[in-house]
Amino acid sequence: MEKRVSNGYPTKIVIGTQQLPNDEMLAIVKGYFEEEFKLPVEILEFQAGDIRNAVVSKDIDFAMLGSSSAILGFANGMKVECIWIHDIISTAEQLIVRNDSGIKEPKDLKGKKLAAPFTSTAHYSILKSLEVAEIKEEDVTLFDMQMPEIYTSFIQKEIDGAYVWEPTLSKMVKDGGYSVITSEDLAKRGMITANVEIVRKDFANRYPELVVSYLKALNRAKYDIKNNHENVVEVLSDYLGQTNEEVDIQVKGSIHLDAKELIQKKYLGNSKERGDFTDTVIDTAHFLYEQQSLTDEPDIERLETFIEPKYAEMLVEEINGRK
Repeated sequence: MEKRVSNGYPTKIVIGTQQLPNDEMLAIVKGYFEEEFKLPVEILEFQAGDIRNAVVSKDIDFAMLGSSSAILGFANGMKVECIWIHDIISTAEQLIVRNDSGIKEPKDLKGKKLAAPFTSTAHYSILKSLEVAEIKEEDVTLFDMQMPEIYTSFIQKEIDGAYVWEPTLSKMVKDGGYSVITSEDLAKRGMITANVEIVRKDFANRYPELVVSYLKALNRAKYDIKNNHENVVEVLSDYLGQTNEEVDIQVKGSIHLDAKELIQKKYLGNSKERGDFTDTVIDTAHFLYEQQSLTDEPDIERLETFIEPKYAEMLVEEINGRK
């Protein structure tokens, strides 16, 4: 049961996040959430699976996670709405292989030992890479590993390659790895992965204005990313304890879209037309079902309700009204 203050709002807003150098992390570091909510804000860091559990238990109000993980939760009955795309993954995730693996291009993956964190965007992408190369999943050995384990297995030559994100990606390259396919390559084929924001449906129905406030903070951070890149890199480097070069690679490795861009048909869509990202949602849900991550066949009609662009539309209307 949520506690209330006298004006009917929650006593605090709880945001579930992950350590990714994007608009949400920047908004956290710069204090944009407190400024926009005008309420206390608590930030909790999670791994993908744990963050879904926290949403279900109502321990958090907002959650950032990879598109595959978010769609898995929704398809399994999680009562949430997708309200934002933090970043579309481009070169920030890649399939890195050892230079002595004999792999020069995706078609050489047959018979190899590969790894990715299962039900993540990287898992989706590595299987789509096999699809592009016309290789069946059973023709490779695929291990479910998190990034630290992947890196150890890579340098110990226990695996031939893995689909990874930063900073593991750069570490593997420095240790003799190289890329054979990127998420940018897959996106050009319509196989899009992203980091998205979900909000509990009951919270959004009760406090739509707070959802818009949340997006205001993110949109301010998006402006910074687009217009003050060097400062953003410095701020996030200090917060993450990474070098400027490492963070610069990660920020440039994704596509960052503001509210006006996100409500275009190409992405979230709007009240007049369904967004193309819904097709990605449906395709990803089918993928998860084929991988037996989902026990029941996806409900297409329900999946089409996952994306809710009205809050971003409300924000854009407010921005336009100020001009």
